[in-house]
Amino acid sequence: MFVSLQNAFLGSLVADSVSMPVHWYYNVQDLDKDYGEITDFMSPKNPHPDSILWRSHFEPKSPKSDILHGQNKYWGKRGVHYHQHLKAGENTLNQQLSAELYRFIILHGEFSIEHWLQRYVHVMLTPGWHNDTYAEEYHRAFFENYAKGKPLLACGVSDYHIGALSLIPGLLAGLEAIGQTDPALLMESVLTLVRSTHDNSKALQAAADLTRILIQLNQNHSVRDTIESLPLAGISVRQLKKWEKHRDRDIIGGKISTACYLPESFLASLFFCWKYHDDFSKGVLGNAMVGGDNCHRGVVVGSILGIHNEVSQSWLKNLKMMNRLRCDAQLLESNQLSKRES
Repeated sequence: MFVSLQNAFLGSLVADSVSMPVHWYYNVQDLDKDYGEITDFMSPKNPHPDSILWRSHFEPKSPKSDILHGQNKYWGKRGVHYHQHLKAGENTLNQQLSAELYRFIILHGEFSIEHWLQRYVHVMLTPGWHNDTYAEEYHRAFFENYAKGKPLLACGVSDYHIGALSLIPGLLAGLEAIGQTDPALLMESVLTLVRSTHDNSKALQAAADLTRILIQLNQNHSVRDTIESLPLAGISVRQLKKWEKHRDRDIIGGKISTACYLPESFLASLFFCWKYHDDFSKGVLGNAMVGGDNCHRGVVVGSILGIHNEVSQSWLKNLKMMNRLRCDAQLLESNQLSKRES
């Protein structure tokens, strides 16, 4: 019996959007002061007291690396929110790409890494396609290599931030939507995708572990049984059982860093999945409220908790991406009808 990887994908989008306004807050007192107790989607506020964009500069060397389309003017300035132009219920750049990958697979009826990288380049270099102020380091490095004339399959770098996992739920949901559910094929596709941008052993290990978890959950196993039964790198179930008795901020930010680096950020994500195994909303809200790289942890938390725990309509009705995804559902139905008629 299969559940649905579509649920995992929707869960990842919701969790990303919930975390978006408080992304990369490392001082939780500032987070509480600026946003209070988060219970719904919210818009980001400037200034962002923990923003380090003032320490960074990005100047595209050519039009082939201009992925921010003028928003690099905000880099080097203090207090700028990484997602300042996004609205409540919108998704950050990485999850916009995850949705684009999902749509791309449905439109073409297959996943080809070469074709996807061509699409990735096209949308990222299209002014207005995204309105995010921040693009992760791997995007900037990829397009710097592309501007130098490197082949697309050679533009990725060795990167072990948890953002490496961002597109996995969209990829798996897209493959499921076109009828590809063989676990070996799903794993191969995931590792091919992650390797194209994050060719690093820590990123690939976390990608493989997340994929194994989602595949097993999709076969109707419970969250806790899945985490207990799979050999997951660096994960101690005994430790998770001990930590679940404590407040979220005592563990994440106390025992485990809230930062983006793998494998610790994956462990932090699984803490929320273990503790809130039967409550999607509590899990994604708890993840948001500890700050740090909560958007990318949210991809893991939201996808794992979203498979079995209903992602309620109260979340989905205000998730801006849903309008595009409904169009994808109609496109998929049309494509399937055309195949039957031919």
